This record gives sequence, C-alpha cells and structure tokens, in this order.
Amino acid sequence: MKTSPNCKINLGLHVVRRRPDGYHDLESLFLPVPLCDELVMQPADRFRFSQLGIPIGGDPESNLVVRAYRLMQQQAPAGVQPMDVTLSKNIPFGAGLGGGSSDAAFALVMLNDLWQLHFDTDRLCSLAAQLGADCPFFVRNQAAYVTGIGDRIQPVDANPIAGLRLTLFKPDVAVSTAEAYRNIVPRDRRTPPVAVADLRQLVRQPLSSWRDSIVNDFEATVFAAHPELDALKRQLYDIGACYASMSGSGSALFALFDRSSAPSSLPGDLQNILILDKTV
Repeated sequence: MKTSPNCKINLGLHVVRRRPDGYHDLESLFLPVPLCDELVMQPADRFRFSQLGIPIGGDPESNLVVRAYRLMQQQAPAGVQPMDVTLSKNIPFGAGLGGGSSDAAFALVMLNDLWQLHFDTDRLCSLAAQLGADCPFFVRNQAAYVTGIGDRIQPVDANPIAGLRLTLFKPDVAVSTAEAYRNIVPRDRRTPPVAVADLRQLVRQPLSSWRDSIVNDFEATVFAAHPELDALKRQLYDIGACYASMSGSGSALFALFDRSSAPSSLPGDLQNILILDKTV
C-alpha cells in the first residue's frame, strides 16, 4: 500500500493562553495542501523501516512513523503481519507545515486498513493525539477550525482558499518550535484588550481584507529574530500577493494570489526557495 501524506498551512494562528500543563491553547484554520511525502507499507517477515529523501537525523525509533507503528502494534491482536515501511520525505521539517504529524496520522490509517482493525475515525484521532498535537487533524485531513492544543477539530464547510494560487516557500532558516513558544505572549481573552474576531468569520470577508485582519501571532517574535522572513513576506506583497503569512511557527511562508494578481513568473530568488506553486 502506498499513500501520500500531505502537509498543512495555518490561515491565521492565535495563541490564546498558556495552560497549567505547559502547553498553549490555540485558534487556527488548518488547511491541507498538496505538498506530500510518500509512505509505502508492504507485508514482511519482520518490521523494517527505511527513510529516503530529505534526511532526518536521530534514532529511527523516535521517528513519528515508527512511533505510530509501535502504538498500533499495542492495539492490534497478536500475530498481525509485520510491515516493511519506507518513508520518502519531501516536506521540509522545522517549517510549520506538520509533515511529521501527517506521516504519523497516515501511518495509523494505513495500518488500520492493512491489519483490518476496523477502528473508527474517533479512535484513530484519539491514538493520533498521543503522538502529537497536530496529528489528529491529518486523520480527517480536511479544512478545519482547530482549537485547544490542536486536538479540538471542527471541519469547516468549504476550503476558504479554493480556487486561489498558492505558493509555498521554505527559506534556509531554522526556527525552533520550542523557542517560538517560549517567546510568545498569549492573547488571553479573559483580560482586556479583547482578542480579534473569530477566524471563521474573518475568512468570509473579502480576500482583500485578510492582510489587515488575519494574523499569525508567532510572526512578531519570529520575525524579530529572523528579519529575513519579514523581508520575504514584504516581497511577496510587492509582487502582488493578496495575502501572505508564515505557517505555524515557521519558517515556511505562503502567499495567495487571485487570477488578476498572480505573476506570470516568480523572481529568481523566490524560485530558489519555492516548494509548491499550485491552484488549490
């Protein structure tokens, strides 16, 4: 069996508060986008895992796909067929795109099918939550309003960027998620000033209004530490983007163009860091 775990972007991201357990409550629109890894599983005499494409260091047992495999092993009856698993990485990590979370969620779904476990979506989401906050989103893998630590997922009626040209860029900049969260100042709704309007309402407004109303709270501190990302966002607006933003805690940025504003070609410096250019 072969599948293509896709990544996501955040259309708006509000950090609402720091929780007593150390995590943060968020509000965001998660949108699946067609930049994908490849995950292949086939029956074998014993479990094997190999990884191709963008190299990922560290102990293979810490890879989210392997962790998903081990978790499903614990849930499965004894004697299920071992799998030979190959992950080909195309989605860059450390980008705010959720590639590892997607790989893990797709692995759970694949094993559920291959081992005929018949777990429903809710159970798979519950298992996915044990692997990472973003993982449950990728089980359903549809546009959603996400709150809590990423575990409360409400599908939205329609993808708000459908029909727009999406360009996605990964600069040669590393942003530590831990550092981004450490420096963030939550916008606690229990304390004035009142937080901005609900994202679900904001995306219903004209695309031309998004630039001034839909924000990613991480940009303020991440751009201060990495001004080249701020410069990239400004450049995207200079070439006609209707909306541009960082995804998650970065360092990937995306731009949305409508048909009238989309450039016929991108400048060379943008071509060098372009990882997706597609009408969605």
